[in-house]
Amino acid sequence: MRPEASTTQPPVRTDSSAASLTIGDLAQRTGVQPATLRAWETRHGFPRAQRRASGHRRYAESDVGLVQQVIRRRDSGARLEVAIAEVKLVQAAVGDPPDAPSVYAALRRAHPTLQPQRLKKSTLIALSWAIEDECCARAERPVIFGAFQKERYFRAAAERWTELARIARSATAFADFPEAADPYGQIRLVHLPETAPMRREWAVICDATDYPAMLTAWELPGQSTVPDRQRLFEAIWTMEPGAVRSAARTCAQVALQLGQAEAAPLLYELAANPPTPPVELLNAAALLNRVVAYVDATA
Repeated sequence: MRPEASTTQPPVRTDSSAASLTIGDLAQRTGVQPATLRAWETRHGFPRAQRRASGHRRYAESDVGLVQQVIRRRDSGARLEVAIAEVKLVQAAVGDPPDAPSVYAALRRAHPTLQPQRLKKSTLIALSWAIEDECCARAERPVIFGAFQKERYFRAAAERWTELARIARSATAFADFPEAADPYGQIRLVHLPETAPMRREWAVICDATDYPAMLTAWELPGQSTVPDRQRLFEAIWTMEPGAVRSAARTCAQVALQLGQAEAAPLLYELAANPPTPPVELLNAAALLNRVVAYVDATA
């Protein structure tokens, strides 16, 4: 699903106490019949009504914009359930407190079967290069994200990422960049505040229909005296499309929460779930995970 041209963020839902529109008001403002709105609520939990003691539905002014967003997405070719999922996903990102979440933690929650490994930074670099090289060589117009912790680490990889950005339809990097940092060529730079969990994380995510791949890791604490390339991270990596999509969504949510309006259409695009991969792919990934663990242990 390609994003719409507009990068305008959807309206933020107002406090429930401001919900004053009846279902008839909402229907009149959006052109969607009350019976249809009730069916959407029953089947998809959208739009979410506030209930009076009498049982009557009341909606906030912002619900008008949300329903209109769904109609626009549906009219542009999205299935209704996908259009609703897209709008709910972006709205959740906008409405959440700006406490940019951990990509690693989000993956562990959403995909508990992924097996973490403790790897040295030198092994993470090698894995990252492998993903980046294959993404650059084989992926068709991917969405890519990178978490670099520190700006100097991004600068060291900037030449590689410039090449990646040439073949990507979107490229985003996270680090302790200056606030409101200008893009680096075609790469959007997202400043991570000091309290952001992603300041501790490493990630390379290539979301593409033909070549999904993802590596994310968090740095174990208490390593201030450890040589840089020997620092330990707890890492997970996979080629399973659903997990890659989850990581990409989380990165887009972080970017949106941190003021990158361009991330809104990315979230629309990433709302749909990819097809289930063949068992052979999952078996191959499990084998490669074991190989990487052995290589790291002997390095």
